[in-house]
Amino acid sequence: MATINAEYVNPFLIASTKVLQDMCGIQAKVGKPYRRESEYTSDQFLIMVGLTGEMAGQVIYCFPTDVALDIASKMCQMPLAEMDELAKSAICELCNMMLGNTATVFSTKAIAVDITPPTMATGTVKFFSEKAPNICIPLSYEDDKAMEINVAIKDGE
Repeated sequence: MATINAEYVNPFLIASTKVLQDMCGIQAKVGKPYRRESEYTSDQFLIMVGLTGEMAGQVIYCFPTDVALDIASKMCQMPLAEMDELAKSAICELCNMMLGNTATVFSTKAIAVDITPPTMATGTVKFFSEKAPNICIPLSYEDDKAMEINVAIKDGE
């Protein structure tokens, strides 16, 4: 089974927890990483971002819809009741900030990466990748809310 280097996962965790704290006041707790099939259900909201450069692959931020609404509400500092354009835009921008900060953390380690524009998805979908395993890192907060960072990257070629 292919594995992923912890040095590649930690920048995602450092950046994501910092952005969640700074933008939403969320103190996220990092769960235990595990290998996960890339299959998502209709009650989840996904943001996909590609990585290129010295590492290549994709990152999928996965939010249960109620968690996406909660985070978007905190980010916008007002209650949001549905995943409308404002809520979607807020979550998309949050993920863009998390990945931008991740790229900055990698740059401090002399690893150059670029990110692609984020893509939103909902519905039941499954992604296949034979080149890199999908490592899922849960982030939880307020005891009962959680999101996932799914990282499938490899050294660039």
